[in-house]
Amino acid sequence: MIYIAILRGINVSGSKKLPMAELRTLLTSLDFTEVQTYIQSGNVVFKSSEKNQEKLGSQIAEAIKKQYDYDVPVLVKTIEEWKTAIANNPFTETDISKQGITFLATIPEATTIEIDSKDDRFKIISSEIYLDCPGGFGRTKLTNNFFERKLNTQATTRNWKTIYKLLHLAEAMEN
Repeated sequence: MIYIAILRGINVSGSKKLPMAELRTLLTSLDFTEVQTYIQSGNVVFKSSEKNQEKLGSQIAEAIKKQYDYDVPVLVKTIEEWKTAIANNPFTETDISKQGITFLATIPEATTIEIDSKDDRFKIISSEIYLDCPGGFGRTKLTNNFFERKLNTQATTRNWKTIYKLLHLAEAMEN
């Protein structure tokens, strides 16, 4: 099967440095095939015969911990889950360059959260949070840490350019 894995918190502001070439080598050593990465923030597309996505995420996180001594949350999605996340975007009427998706490790029990923001908005659908931040991601209070505290689950966010590029890489593997 083809999977998309997104890692949280590597190569951000000089912390948890993990070159993508080394990550590809590490994942290949786990018997994943056709491993490809996209930009430096921990986006990986690969094939594996393993069907359990949580197990795959744990394998990747444990290998990174063993090799680099970093605790890195890893979320693994199928192409179909990725396509569903894209299709569910409720903010199609606004500028997509100011939007993103926060992917959650679990479906949260709470679906409403109070936030003091007159411009930013979000909507929780299943295990994704759709963000619309007209002022940009650098100014929003809608961060991974905010959602992790409020929803008690791991979170990692990607912008739409990255989301579409990962889908394109995964779909190219199907052929």
